[in-house]
Amino acid sequence: MFTKIPFSDNMVELEVLNNGGDILKKVSIIIPIYNTEEFLDECIYSIIKQKYENFELLLINDGSGLSCTNKINELEKIDARIKVFHQEERKGVGAARNIGLEKATGDYIYFMDSDDYLGESTVQLLVKNIADHKMVTGKQVRTTLSHENEETAVALDTEVDPDVYLYQQNIKKAFKNRSALHRLISRDLINERNIRFSEDVDCYADLSFILPLLVESDEVPYIKNAYYFKRKRNDPITNPAIMQLDAEKKINDFITIYNQLKDDYRDNSEAAQFLDNHMINFYRKTIVTFLKDERNIDVIYEDLVSFAAKLDQQLLSKKSIIVRRELNPLVRNDRKKYESVNRLHQRLRKVKYALSGRTKLYTHLYRSVFTKLPLKEKTVLFESFLGKNYSDNPKYIYEYMLKNHPDYNFIWIFKEPGKNIPGNPKQIKRFSLKYYYYMGTAKYWVSNSRIPKRFDKREGNVYLQTWHGTPLKKLVFDMKDIHSANPNYKRDVYIQSRRWDYLISPNQYSTEIFGSAFKYDKTMLEYGYPRNDILYTGNDESTITELKRKLNIPVDKKVVLYAPTWRDNDFFEAGKYRFTLQLDLQKMKDQLGDEYVVLLRMHYFIANQLDISEFEGFAFDLSTYDDIAELYLVSDILITDYSSVFFDYANLRRPILFYTYDLESYRDTLRGFYIDIEEDVPGPLLKTTDEVISSINNIEKLNKTYKDKYENFYNRFCAWDDGKASEKVVKDVFEVN
Repeated sequence: MFTKIPFSDNMVELEVLNNGGDILKKVSIIIPIYNTEEFLDECIYSIIKQKYENFELLLINDGSGLSCTNKINELEKIDARIKVFHQEERKGVGAARNIGLEKATGDYIYFMDSDDYLGESTVQLLVKNIADHKMVTGKQVRTTLSHENEETAVALDTEVDPDVYLYQQNIKKAFKNRSALHRLISRDLINERNIRFSEDVDCYADLSFILPLLVESDEVPYIKNAYYFKRKRNDPITNPAIMQLDAEKKINDFITIYNQLKDDYRDNSEAAQFLDNHMINFYRKTIVTFLKDERNIDVIYEDLVSFAAKLDQQLLSKKSIIVRRELNPLVRNDRKKYESVNRLHQRLRKVKYALSGRTKLYTHLYRSVFTKLPLKEKTVLFESFLGKNYSDNPKYIYEYMLKNHPDYNFIWIFKEPGKNIPGNPKQIKRFSLKYYYYMGTAKYWVSNSRIPKRFDKREGNVYLQTWHGTPLKKLVFDMKDIHSANPNYKRDVYIQSRRWDYLISPNQYSTEIFGSAFKYDKTMLEYGYPRNDILYTGNDESTITELKRKLNIPVDKKVVLYAPTWRDNDFFEAGKYRFTLQLDLQKMKDQLGDEYVVLLRMHYFIANQLDISEFEGFAFDLSTYDDIAELYLVSDILITDYSSVFFDYANLRRPILFYTYDLESYRDTLRGFYIDIEEDVPGPLLKTTDEVISSINNIEKLNKTYKDKYENFYNRFCAWDDGKASEKVVKDVFEVN
């Protein structure tokens, strides 16, 4: 049972709580480092800024490359409490921590990972509350955010309390995560018991360190408000943490350390039971998933037999019948029986998955049935902006094919079918059973956004990713922190983009960015965007007048198009973002209404609807209008912020204004830009509605001011567009004349 003790910073209370102990004891903070230079500043400065100052910081360079090694050497110079030790070759986190233990001179030992960081009172709270205990711990907060966003990370914890509380926590619960991180431990205890980390494994080396602590202690104080920010790296592809390594490596390491420790602690029933329970849980959560592919049994079967032979049979007999049925054949080394049991288990898992919801049932049918059917060789499936409309690059590719290759079968995916589309293609509701069927059987996919991960691409399927803009904002692997609703954004995009066979690029600038941002190395179609064809073939007075009538906007008025993007950190849920209109429409109507009307076009991610009913006849919300290219054609001036629309609009050589009221926040915190927006864009950066109105009233003067910059911009970003991109793309992808 836990004891809850309120605690304050009053010095008298501190001395009572610590039984008069010396609160100035020295702490040795040990951090192994391997090629994590991008995180080191945040990690190290969070330690240097600790309220508790009596510490030494031991940085163990575990064979990092030159860049990271140089960074470590630079950090050593900033504070006399930092000590650096280099290993020329990588020996693993266990060996690095052991070096730290040998070099440490403090009264207490504290381990951190080099990509994590601390709250500024963390060490102080731990030292003040360890009292006569040999160890104390605090709260770990999982975060994908950087140290400068620490307040946001803390806010993720819904139980943050203004007071500090100390709990007496059961030792087994304290080590539930099998980690030595965020524990302040008496160095005397470590030295007396000669406790060290395993150097035989990369993953789970902590087990050999924490097991002796488990044996030596019953309870450990838990300080709720002593925060350790455990970063979940958002780039598990190019810079994975140890626990983001592949499953086979993790399995081999876990079984290796289990076997070693089971031998070492064979006579200690408490330690043995701890190991067995963790091994069985690991089997159920990690190993069983790895064995979804039956071929993986060959890879790890001998390891499975080795750990099963060490399991306590009495403990195993108390587990569920499912666990016993699977592990007993391993105990007997009966491979044939084990393969049969695993096969049945995997089938039952699939059935259970399929029966747990409609989406999972359809996904199961897609993988097990539809992708096994013959491919429809001349069937093309189109989707634009997650099925929200008939638009963009897929629209223009479709219309070219409809005119020139009508022998193909065309399918369009929509959230709400029933669109008026030329050629009368089959329209399918997104995420319906038919959708899964055609995803599984159509030879060609054409999409401008990401198709969900659950659609495994089958052999023979051809996926044309058209994308939907020239990037201004940093994308995917060029981003540092992820502020969106999906913290697994980088991993998910990587998985999804491995399926792309072709990717359309609008210019050389985009080709280079797509290569780094998506890690894309397949065929890049460098022809400009099909969606821009109309800006060359339809840029005439009769077409523009016809479009204005179609849109029910005054033919005799000039048109201002306002097309902003979304803000990553302002969301309802994944894929749905809010937007608050910052333009003062009343002021614009009063000063521009005689000559202009305003069209509002929100990004397709923006979920809230704008209420502009009081500006009827002046402002038109066309956010749901399918084709923004047609809005470009009718517009005399574009106002945007950080949306890629201005790259396309520049093809028309018409004025562009940039309403960047939150430039510093967006550029420096949320995304970052590929170009210098203050120097390179072909128009002024404006902060207020008054500046926008003034610019519109002086548009001819602005045109002259930005003439040379506009010309340079056009040559850099629009040179590939010539009105024939659709034709060139179709000929390459579909291999037709």
